[in-house]
Amino acid sequence: MRKETKLNQARAILTDLDLPKGQRNERTALCLLALLNLTPGSKWSNVQSPMIGITPIMDWVRTHYGKDYAPNTRETVRRQSMHQFVQAGISLYNPDRPDRPVNSPHAVYQIAPELLDVLRAYNTARYKAKLVAYLSVRTTLAEVYAKRREMAMVPLKVREGTGILLSAGEHSGLIKRIVEEFAPRFVTRGRLAYVGDTGDKYGYFDADLLKRLSVVLDSHGKLPDVVIYSEGNNWLFLIESVTSHGPVDSKRHAELEHLFAGCSAGLVYVSAFPNRKVFLKYIEAIAWETEVWIADAPSHMIHFDGAKFLGPYTRAGN
Repeated sequence: MRKETKLNQARAILTDLDLPKGQRNERTALCLLALLNLTPGSKWSNVQSPMIGITPIMDWVRTHYGKDYAPNTRETVRRQSMHQFVQAGISLYNPDRPDRPVNSPHAVYQIAPELLDVLRAYNTARYKAKLVAYLSVRTTLAEVYAKRREMAMVPLKVREGTGILLSAGEHSGLIKRIVEEFAPRFVTRGRLAYVGDTGDKYGYFDADLLKRLSVVLDSHGKLPDVVIYSEGNNWLFLIESVTSHGPVDSKRHAELEHLFAGCSAGLVYVSAFPNRKVFLKYIEAIAWETEVWIADAPSHMIHFDGAKFLGPYTRAGN
């Protein structure tokens, strides 16, 4: 009975906070309870503000409320509950380290301190007044939090007068160096076609250019981190930004070859590394007839065998 009561109260609070109807559900209510560490027997006056990740939230819910979410629902919890909390300023994202990569397994959430004070008054005569005061400034608070997150992001100029922001982290930092340091050195009259981002399916996507090159993308295929077209050579550079995983090994080479099979430009496969230490970690996995670029030695490239240096190969190896 206590579990049901707390769950109903949490759902009522989601309505009070004017969350979209899609988030006024049991899953999001349980996420709120986890953010507050409010067990069925706890009082609202004693709510807390732990920093907690998605998997720990799911474990907490299972332990205290008996709701067992399957591991494959982790993304649903993140995208359909916690993401809205962050956007609304209800929850802080990585308050301990704002520059933590968005795909980090160590990402954490924490209830916003202004809301914590309101919820400690829940079920008292003070709650309504505190709620009204909080709602009057919540939009401003959410904007402040959003600006803090934005300050940790990586700015990238994709063409003259146009830029994007990549999610914070070493991976995005290397993508920035690929575009700004690798391309000017090794891609003749380079034009950016695609930049992926761990926080967004398409950080930048030039659909018209890829269509002109007869590239028909399979929605199930995973694009490389960066795609750059050499207008001078009619080559398409497929580049992986390697910080913790993902060089162009034999398996990845075959995947990309299949994904870009209809491309009218020659394909050049590149694994980019931030430094030699990371490169040496993956050296045995790198596919033959591909290129390696190391950001801390930006003027040099390493060629893995083949009949020529820096150029596309046909299926016959010519």
